Amino acid sequence: MPAAPLPRNEIEDRLRELPGWTLEGDRIARTYRLPSHFAAAALTIHIARIQDELNHHSDLTLGYNTVALSVNSHDAGGKVTEKDLGLAARVAAVAPGHGAE
Repeated sequence: MPAAPLPRNEIEDRLRELPGWTLEGDRIARTYRLPSHFAAAALTIHIARIQDELNHHSDLTLGYNTVALSVNSHDAGGKVTEKDLGLAARVAAVAPGHGAE
């Protein structure tokens, strides 16, 4: 069964609980800055593991000392769903352990 898109106001309310995450069109996004390239690569691997556990994958970009994510749900017509916010919350919980800001 496809995930149900969330109303914009609910997404915005929920993003207040996820500092640094923003609504960009029909996606939620966040860029983390890390102390080194190695730390950024480690966070990227940790995020990939979370995405596999959830069977929900974002666009994930590794920079020199940055990691950027952008996500929505294809099965909801490219809209933001509970699955996207759940992924964001899981990433937000592990990012500080990698030194992310």
